[in-house]
Parts: sequence; C-alpha cells; structure tokens
Amino acid sequence: MSFDLLESAKNIFNSSVVSQASSQLGESEGGIQKALSGIIPTIFTGLLNKAGSDGDAGGIFNMIKSVAGDANSSAIAGALGGGGLLAKGGDLLRSLFGDKVSSITGMLASFAGIKESSANTLLQTAAPATLGVAGQYAVQNNLTPNSFLSFLNTQKDKILGAVPGGLNLAGVLGLASLGDLGKKLGNLASGIGSGAANAANTTINTVKQASGGRWIWPLLLILVAIILLWYLMKGCGGGKHDGTVVTDSITTSQLADSASINVTETTPVTETRESIKVTLPDGTILDAYKGGIEDQLVTFLKDGSKSAGKDVWFDFDNLNFKTGSAQLTDESNKQIGNIAAILKAFPKTKIKIGGYTDRTGDSTQNVKLSGQRAEAVVTELKKLNTDMAQLLGAEGYGSQFAKAAATAPDEERKKDRHISVSVREK
Repeated sequence: MSFDLLESAKNIFNSSVVSQASSQLGESEGGIQKALSGIIPTIFTGLLNKAGSDGDAGGIFNMIKSVAGDANSSAIAGALGGGGLLAKGGDLLRSLFGDKVSSITGMLASFAGIKESSANTLLQTAAPATLGVAGQYAVQNNLTPNSFLSFLNTQKDKILGAVPGGLNLAGVLGLASLGDLGKKLGNLASGIGSGAANAANTTINTVKQASGGRWIWPLLLILVAIILLWYLMKGCGGGKHDGTVVTDSITTSQLADSASINVTETTPVTETRESIKVTLPDGTILDAYKGGIEDQLVTFLKDGSKSAGKDVWFDFDNLNFKTGSAQLTDESNKQIGNIAAILKAFPKTKIKIGGYTDRTGDSTQNVKLSGQRAEAVVTELKKLNTDMAQLLGAEGYGSQFAKAAATAPDEERKKDRHISVSVREK
C-alpha cells in the first residue's frame, strides 16, 4: 500500500494529544479536533505552495528533514507544555506563509470556534510535527530534493481535497483556486522528469553524430540503459544522504529481536566476550564485558580530557525487550542496575536515554515504540533510587541515525536497533 502523507500526520495527533491540548488551552476536545482537521492540510498546502512557487527544491528538502525528529506525539506534548517547539513552529510557518500567518490563524480560529490564541498555539505546535512526517518519509526512502518534489506531486490531490470548505485558503495564498496550486506543482514535477529524458536524448544524438551509425547502436542501447537506471535510482532513493541525520522506522517484531546492540566504533558484540570487573570511585565493583557500556562509560567519566555533550552516546549491549512491547526482559535488569550504580558513583553526571530503530516498517509507530522503550529504561532507573536530577528524560529517534538500508540483511539492520545513554554533564 502506498504511503499516505496526510493520514500519517493525522495519526500523530492522537486522543491523548487532543485531550492535553483541550486541557492546556481551555477549549473543548471537539474544537481542538476540528481545528486540527483544518491545520494539518493547511500546513501541507503551504508546503505545496512553497514547492510550486519557489522552485528551491534543496531548501524545501532541508526544511522538512530538519524537523523529522519532531514527528511524534511526545514532541507535541512537550510543545503544548511550553517547550521550544513553538518557536520552531513559528519560524516554519513564516517560511511557508510569510506575512499571511495571522490571517490563516484567524481563519482557523473562526472555522473551529476556538480562541485565536489557541489556534495560534496549535498551528505553531503542529507545524514541526506535520512537516516532520514528510521529513521522515524522505530520509527513510533516501529521497533527493527532486524526487521529494515528485513524491509531493503524488500526494497533492489528497492534501488539497482535505482542506475544509470553510477555509478560504486559496484566497489567502492569492490563488484563484487550490487546483491552480496543484497544476503548478504538477508542471514542476513534470519538468524534473523531462530533465533526465533530455539528458538521455542529448547523449544519444552526440554519439550518433560521432559514429555515423552502424555498429554504434548496441553501445547506444547500453548508454540509454545506464542513464535511465541512474535516474530511477535517484528518484527512488538510490542517492546518498547529504550528511543530515535521518529518521526512519522498523516493525515492532524486528525491534524486539535485539533492542540494544553495541554499535560503537570500539568493540562489536560477538559470540564470545571477555568478562571484566569495573571498579567505581565509591568502591563498587561491577561485573561487565570488555568494551561494553559499563567499561566505556566509566572510562569516559574518569577521563578529564573528554567533555560531555548531546553528541556523546554509549549503547547498551545487554538490554532486550519482550516481543512487540516496551517491557524489559528479566536479564536486562543487571545492566540497568550497573548504570544506576555508575550514576551514584558519579553524582555530577547527567544522562538522557535514547531509543533507535532500523529503516523498516511504519515510521510513526516505531518512533513511538522506540520512545516507549527509552522511557522504560528511565522508569527502571528511577525504581533503583537514581537521583532524579541526573535523569534528563528519554526520547525515541526512530531510525534517525540508522546506517543500514531497509533492504539490508537483518544482521546489518539489527545494529541500528538499540537503546543508548547520552552523557550531557559529567
């Protein structure tokens, strides 16, 4: 079944989000739901309009990838509670709609029967999460800027058809109708496709002139095949990433196979591992593995020349969950207990727990599951009387940092499925 951008975005704004927004903003749940029914297609329509008008495929592509990690209910809940996502949402809306944001906000408030301030908060909250769904899909499928525009063209009819009749979005955007927007994007997408075809024709003509015909036709067929293959790979995700972090997904059964694999650049997990004793500053001695998380983490914390930060991560190497759930297996308790002991021995240390997946499956559901599993680890650390000030929360990143392709063997993909500790202070 083909990917539905609009429905995937709607699924993020679940009943829990609606309930929280209702309570936070002092609006009825019905009013919140109606507002969101207009907000989500409005944001996507703004993206379509920018794509069809600017012609800046690279800028649009970078914009949606930059918020790929915000496409989850947890990020929305944080924003409603006063998180930094609101400011990001305001910037995105200005990028999409310019000085028309206030007009759109007022129109949405009137349509849903809620306060304009509530509509403004919802719109700013929804913008990163909604656009992030597009970002997740783009990086999951290794899309390029041009192939992303082609993908948008396949989604435009569903998006434009979902804009409620009570919203005069076309008028605000200066269009005779939203159909005109669809035509502009369609023409742009057609131009992208014809570019590769023109390149192929130019190559054929050049070779024909140089050869005068005869024996060159087999060579021509080979050249055409190579060019078409290159284009298809580029459009369907064969290109490389440009270095931006990516977001993707995995099925729950796959994530359950091995929730935490040691993928640091030091010692990979193997069948036979060397057992060691790790001694902590308070005299506690931990049973661990050489190159495992305890060994690496304690070595790092003792090294005064290395600084903590959001890019400093250590992967659990003996942590697993029951199939399709966020329930830790009994054997996982030992390593979590070791982490709790390390935090006690290094009281200045503050950490964040992250959950990661490979590139397969439904992105929305698996970002959610990876987040739930990261939260499960935090919960267990709290049960072990870990100082709350040392725990800076948990977050599910889906396949934002996955390295293996979705079609790679499971032995490669399982390295992308793990739970990790980020040392933010030491």
